[in-house]
Amino acid sequence: MFKFHMPTKLFVGSNCLRENKSQLILGKRAMIVTGKTSGARSGALDEVIEILKSEKIPYLVYDKIENNPEINDMARAGLVASEFSADFLIGIGGGSPLDATKAIAVYSQNPPGVTGEFKLYDIFTGEYPNKPLPMVAIPTTAGTGSETTPYSILTLHKEQNKRSFSSPDTFFKVAFLDGKYTLNLPLQIARNTAVDAMCHLLEGYTNKKSSDGSDYIALEGLKIIGKHLDRLRSGEMNTEACTELLWASTLGGIVISQTGTTVVHSMGYMLTYHKDIPHGMANGFLLYEYLKRQAEACPEKKNAYLKALGIDTLEELRNYLEEILPFEMEIDKDTIEEWSKTAIMAKNVASCPFPITREDEINMYTRSLFR
Repeated sequence: MFKFHMPTKLFVGSNCLRENKSQLILGKRAMIVTGKTSGARSGALDEVIEILKSEKIPYLVYDKIENNPEINDMARAGLVASEFSADFLIGIGGGSPLDATKAIAVYSQNPPGVTGEFKLYDIFTGEYPNKPLPMVAIPTTAGTGSETTPYSILTLHKEQNKRSFSSPDTFFKVAFLDGKYTLNLPLQIARNTAVDAMCHLLEGYTNKKSSDGSDYIALEGLKIIGKHLDRLRSGEMNTEACTELLWASTLGGIVISQTGTTVVHSMGYMLTYHKDIPHGMANGFLLYEYLKRQAEACPEKKNAYLKALGIDTLEELRNYLEEILPFEMEIDKDTIEEWSKTAIMAKNVASCPFPITREDEINMYTRSLFR
């Protein structure tokens, strides 16, 4: 027996937004949440604005989302949405704008400190006095899968870490997946985000919480990524390949919505927060050491995911990741020991298919980062 919940309506393919524009409209006043360049550069922002104007929907463009959204900034953005009287949100961009959209949806309806009932960190409870605003997602990178997860990852400077929240009400209602929005990504960003999607699929597939349903989807996503490994190496992308990789990323989001992630993610957050390493790249640095331990615990799954990727050995996967993810970082063992104190406390430690201690994490960091 297993359960499966995926409430997001998906439209996939060329011009899916224009051809289903009525599905974009979830209310009477829209706030568009995006980064400084991601929405405009992809072309998605212009298309959304054109549709909103044609439907006579008042809108506000909030393009102040930084990489790794910070919790206080999200609370302030929630007030902006509230003051504009937005009754739905449209998130355009990679993982940061989409995660930010979820936080803004919560804070706009539950402003912290206004009545004293809802506090800033109450967002992590997943239970809110007032229901978050409904949201539409238009991803412009193929990696996070945020369009099909309830998760949002926020930066906490107070704790010098990142932390996620989720709720059944923080799934996007609708998502539009069109590879043309990712076609002009810088190659290294395309690689980083594809590795993030690969990690979601592999971590979900090897997770203690995996099921027959999530395993089937994970292997399908890995087959797509395996099909395009050479393109990610060479950078010879086209719209069809980009749409397929975007679909693989979405499948990764569907998988981790059922299973959650593993220590690859919680350990990777330390690299992103303290060393400003992009999220997918950070995960990629750690993936081989995780999979090496996973293979000892469940070798039959190792054989299945390598076959799906079209790769013969874990060492071949390691070599591929080292080729596409440039490693330029200086680190010392004292830093790793400090990071492990925080990383070992993450909830997803319990989801690993093998027992893991703080000493194990120190060893994984050491083997991954001392090159």
